Amino acid sequence: MRPLKRAAAFVACLSLSMGAAMAQAIPAPASNAPAVAPAGADVAPAMTETDVGAFFDGMLPFALRRSDIAGGVVVVVKDGQVLFAKGYGYADLATRAPVSPDSTLFRPGSTSKLFTWTAVMQLVEKGSLRLDRDINDYLDFKIPPRDGRPITLQDLLTHTAGFEDSARDLLPASVDDVNLERYLKDHVPARIFPAGDRVAYSNYGCGLAGYIVQRVSGERFDDYIAHHIFQPLGMAHSTFAQPLPASLAPLMAKGYRTASDGKPQPFEAVDPAPAGAMSSTATDMARFLIAQLQGGRYGDASILKPETISAMHEQHYTPAPGMPGYGLGFYREDRNGLRIAGHGGDTVVFHSDLHLLLDKGVGIFMSFNSAGSPDAGGVRMVRAAIFHDFLDRYFPAPLPTQQTLASAAGDASRVVGWYQMTRRNDSALRLFSLLSQFHVAAEPDGTITVSPMLSDDAGKPLHWREVAPLHYLQVNGSDRLDFVPRADGSIDYWTTDYIPAITVFERVSASHGSGNVMPLLGVSMLVVLVTLLAWAIAPLVRRHYRATLELTMAARRSRRLSRLSRLGVLVLFLSVAGWFALGAAIGANEKLLLHGTAAPWMMLLYVLGVMALIGVIAIAAHAVRTLTQAQRSRWVKFGEVVLALAALYLGWFILAFGLVSFNTHF
Repeated sequence: MRPLKRAAAFVACLSLSMGAAMAQAIPAPASNAPAVAPAGADVAPAMTETDVGAFFDGMLPFALRRSDIAGGVVVVVKDGQVLFAKGYGYADLATRAPVSPDSTLFRPGSTSKLFTWTAVMQLVEKGSLRLDRDINDYLDFKIPPRDGRPITLQDLLTHTAGFEDSARDLLPASVDDVNLERYLKDHVPARIFPAGDRVAYSNYGCGLAGYIVQRVSGERFDDYIAHHIFQPLGMAHSTFAQPLPASLAPLMAKGYRTASDGKPQPFEAVDPAPAGAMSSTATDMARFLIAQLQGGRYGDASILKPETISAMHEQHYTPAPGMPGYGLGFYREDRNGLRIAGHGGDTVVFHSDLHLLLDKGVGIFMSFNSAGSPDAGGVRMVRAAIFHDFLDRYFPAPLPTQQTLASAAGDASRVVGWYQMTRRNDSALRLFSLLSQFHVAAEPDGTITVSPMLSDDAGKPLHWREVAPLHYLQVNGSDRLDFVPRADGSIDYWTTDYIPAITVFERVSASHGSGNVMPLLGVSMLVVLVTLLAWAIAPLVRRHYRATLELTMAARRSRRLSRLSRLGVLVLFLSVAGWFALGAAIGANEKLLLHGTAAPWMMLLYVLGVMALIGVIAIAAHAVRTLTQAQRSRWVKFGEVVLALAALYLGWFILAFGLVSFNTHF
């Protein structure tokens, strides 16, 4: 699972500074660019058990210590066999129990979806399901239509159903709260895009697919997976059951925020289960890798036909011509000239990746039981850097040539601006989308940067050079970034192969761009705060100087409106500041979203928002009345006008970013 607030962190890579003792195992440092063998150098080393073991033994112990991760496991398969499997660090810090690839269970998170999609394709093979059919035909409740196009199973598999993102109850507080049918019926997300239009990764969509498997097969979802995938493949240490069966519970690795913290977290219940509830060992996952690479077969067992497996890996959606997109459930992450299908997965404490090198017969699965230290890049950076280094060692590719186009400066001015993810929540979390926008900036040398999303191992923005109209290549690298225009030539969104295609990044209007909104919001809040402080201090100043406030008859008549205006200023400040305080609280504790406990606070802030809008009217009315009073000084009138303008902007902000929507669908 991938919580919304962590989307930006997912794409970064960790810089692994290795000493001389590791130089033989790691011939090149972690990089965003493919390694290039110098002239006359030997070809890439053979991928043997010994060499692969030396590679990971050199990488992982340091990476775990550097990023404050308790333990991890890696398995590599090649040509239908397990080439390498090993655990690193600890499955339990208290007992110092080591990680075993054969018997230690990890939580693959969203990598579990691949088993759900496999189940869907099994029923497609049998003729029980059709990829092009309206999913409502398979459900006992209805998904509301949008723009006249129904959602199909293929839309679910390619994450193009158009659902907004949702996090509420995704990781419920207890396994007793897990109920697939109830979750799906109670948490239907809004449709923010027409089906098939653009990618927006959806846990809910995968939950729907699992529920369809359950309804059509007549078996509980977790039983279906056990009977039709786990048992044929001999995955005896794998389950979707929550809580874990008694036979497997003692084998579960403890999960930690960081290794240094050392406090094991409770077993993380996942709802909807088809989206990420699986528990498994590395060697069990190796059997699935082999089946995917061997046309659906593992030994004498077959879970899918070769042509079905091929269809799952082949691309069925692309965000831009020539860019990797989605197969049927797998996302494409082509790199170093290789066709690669894969999937990542995250709970709060477990983090995993699965990669299939389709033309090489090679598969990799890695999983870790800690989120790791954000200061050191966290576990996501570790696993990305390790995989990229693995590719660069065994499948190095030359860097593409780059030439700056004459149109680079002009096109840079076209693409500059603010962008937001399509994987977002517009119902209740529009403010959070504002806070997570990304800025495309033009540099003096004709390149562009995207902050804070696309950064190098040191956290500095990557530079991108235009190599064809609206097509960019990473400077000193091979990753691509494409801007997709609308029919009128304006920019619709951008996409990149630097990260998997779980989202694209849509252009935001200037009025809603973070670079314009946040400065004006800051100035407006400062005006309101200074006004509140001035009103609070004024009686103390008068008391100190033993002065009295002399009011004219007209001023006394407007006293009631003045008091309403003051109350409006206070509520306005509390409303906006309250949302940012809630955002900070969620950033410190994501369970406020995942367990749904932020909802009551949102409702309180919605009520404050309505009161604040009434207050804006009072503030504006008081400013108008002040302007009509000849006895009031110019400075007083100026101050009231400035306050009214600040209040009007804050009122617009409340409306524009849904702070009075009374919606808790997040």
